[in-house]
Amino acid sequence: MKKFLLASLILALFFVSCGSKRSTVLKHPNSKQSGSLNSSNSSSSNKGTSTSGLVYIDRYKGIAIEEMNKYGIPASIKLAQAILESGNGNSYLATQANNHFGIKCGGTWDGKSVNRPDDTANDCFRVYTDPEQSFRDHSQFLLRKRYENLFTLRKDDYKGWARGLKAAGYATNPRYPDLLIDLIERYNLQQYDQAEAPVEAVARVEKVEEVIEEKAVEEPQIPVEEIKKPVAMVIYEVKATDTIFSIARKYNVTVDDIKALNSMTTETISVGQLLVVSK
Repeated sequence: MKKFLLASLILALFFVSCGSKRSTVLKHPNSKQSGSLNSSNSSSSNKGTSTSGLVYIDRYKGIAIEEMNKYGIPASIKLAQAILESGNGNSYLATQANNHFGIKCGGTWDGKSVNRPDDTANDCFRVYTDPEQSFRDHSQFLLRKRYENLFTLRKDDYKGWARGLKAAGYATNPRYPDLLIDLIERYNLQQYDQAEAPVEAVARVEKVEEVIEEKAVEEPQIPVEEIKKPVAMVIYEVKATDTIFSIARKYNVTVDDIKALNSMTTETISVGQLLVVSK
């Protein structure tokens, strides 16, 4: 398996390196983008953003980049998942337990905990000393056999990661990858992702595989779902005739519910925007 994954990675990187330079050269985060290559991203980056989302990203982008450089998880993916699962850091678990990804007490956890209704009325969730610890623990959660193939993807392949997470069982809704990609391009999170040379990628994959093997020995009997259940949510794509009020009525929720779930500060929506309407 290890040799197959490494061979797949090297082959993928070879084809990428043989492609056009425009498709692989990354812009500096502060550089101005122009041209048709970035037109779809620039048009979506101003759609449906919120001040709280921008503040959240600015605060945690550093730890997301640090974890990306260690293991290869795109910083854009980690930030988008955190935005979604913590409501820009405003959820109960995020504010009271520094838990931004809904990680439960399963596995080898022996730290502090808090009980909240989830699968049962009194589920146990991990309490972290700070949000950064939660971001690191999210990486450790992904370092499992179920997600092993994801780490052969490039560090700047956020679309591949978004689709791979769904395929590996991280979420149940078929639109979950679309929602992550929408968030990434809306907030231009891909600017924080970094390319890597083939030799660096191979070394990283080898390191990651060693960690995954070690964890498999340490936690052989712990099902992934006991540590974090698959993300389940109802995602709706805004149509031309929709208003936020009509969507709220359709799903029997309030406008304030939709605004809170999507970290919206206004009631303005755009055609094609993906909204979480229920978790």
